[in-house]
Amino acid sequence: MVRTASIANIMADSGVAFGTSGARGLVTAMTDEVCFAYVCGFLQHMTKIGQFKPGRAVAIAGDLRPSSPRILAACAAAIRHMGGQVAYCGFVPSPAVAAYGFAQAIPSLMVTGSHIPDDRNGIKFNRADGEVLKPDELAMRAQTVTLPDLFDAAGMLVRPEDCGQLIDVAAPYALRYVDFFGAEALRGMKLGVYEHSAVGRDLLVRILTELGAEVVRLGRSEQFIPVDTEAVRPEDQALALDWARDLDLDAILSTDGDSDRPLLADQTGVWMRGDVLGILCAEALGIDAVATPVSCNSAVELSGAFFAVRRTRIGSPFVIEAMNALLADFGSVCGYEANGGFLIASPVKAGDRTLAALPTRDALLPMVAVLVAARRQNMTLSGLQAKLPARYTFSDRLQNYPTAKSQALLTRLQEGTNEDVLERISAIFGELAGYARAINTTDGLRITFDGGDIIHLRPSGNAPELRCYAESATPERAATLGEVALEIVRKS
Repeated sequence: MVRTASIANIMADSGVAFGTSGARGLVTAMTDEVCFAYVCGFLQHMTKIGQFKPGRAVAIAGDLRPSSPRILAACAAAIRHMGGQVAYCGFVPSPAVAAYGFAQAIPSLMVTGSHIPDDRNGIKFNRADGEVLKPDELAMRAQTVTLPDLFDAAGMLVRPEDCGQLIDVAAPYALRYVDFFGAEALRGMKLGVYEHSAVGRDLLVRILTELGAEVVRLGRSEQFIPVDTEAVRPEDQALALDWARDLDLDAILSTDGDSDRPLLADQTGVWMRGDVLGILCAEALGIDAVATPVSCNSAVELSGAFFAVRRTRIGSPFVIEAMNALLADFGSVCGYEANGGFLIASPVKAGDRTLAALPTRDALLPMVAVLVAARRQNMTLSGLQAKLPARYTFSDRLQNYPTAKSQALLTRLQEGTNEDVLERISAIFGELAGYARAINTTDGLRITFDGGDIIHLRPSGNAPELRCYAESATPERAATLGEVALEIVRKS
């Protein structure tokens, strides 16, 4: 029986959150019917803004989670129900399917839960001309969709759906970097690739090899591993140190599950912070103006390398909005996040070569650009990083910490006058960091202490976690700040 349902009601009933990062939730809650409905809501909005109509293609791809093939099939069914054609791109990085969609001027989606455990998954949506932004999110959530009689009582498709013929989007994505940097760009470098369960693992090896590097494959897994580039697991830290010691590597490269966030270790096996990687990449590309979230390392301003730095809330939609504003005044504009995802809003030129804009998170560009810069300057990655002002960041999280609890904590900390807030925070964290002298509430609560240390608390936008970002003059001090601050919160 055909029925209608509002996206807002489906969100409430299923518990599958729906926002600018896409739809995310437990795999058990992401039934075929829920995924089908969200894709229909997305395409109805795309129709209203002139980016979709019957007969038009929609590109789809997925990561390597066990649930991704099933959810892809539900997405394909929804596209066909809406009169669209499925452009099936297989299992490739999020930026690869996004780049294909932008080039073809068609909507696209990626089935992925990014770095979160594989008992969860998600669907990330892209417009034909860029990522979904806040106004799009609100419009999609306001949709009412028609659900045909295709599902059983558990909300699963009665008949399996075929995604169709595979389109090769990996080749043009690889060519993008090989053409720009050149086939000899990494000649003489020995690079490890920590493959784990990242969807872009084989493509990363391919690109590095075509750029001239000697590549050593490491740590491949057929079981999904939730690698978070902002909170690297202790076992992954230990693996990198062992590989660097035993294999004489110039660097180790990896990504998160959908390969839009980079993870790069120097020659000693120490994983670089994503925001530091972003600064080095922007410098290497000769970027004029940068957009970056408030949580990122303040060395970007202290370096003096850019004409403008625009701080934003955390999340690629906010970075993209800031990049778009900067384009009015500057010739080359980029953005990056603390997770290392790098976005370019304008074409980048190097001699007679041009790298086209790609305004969505990308893991490949920052890693390759920084490696090329190190090779050209005959420096190690640690030497290249040492040229930046001495500001170090650390991030970690309290897992299984409900969002409502995080929000209640921040509300309690911010009650009263500014003086009340500073006194309260100083009483809680003073033994650790000294007196609180300033707060920033752009996104969460970012506290600057009188000695220059920074503690930033923020509820995760896509998981029941409380994140902590810490910054100080040494890596050891930043780690202590972050770890002890979370312990204080946990016990409170």
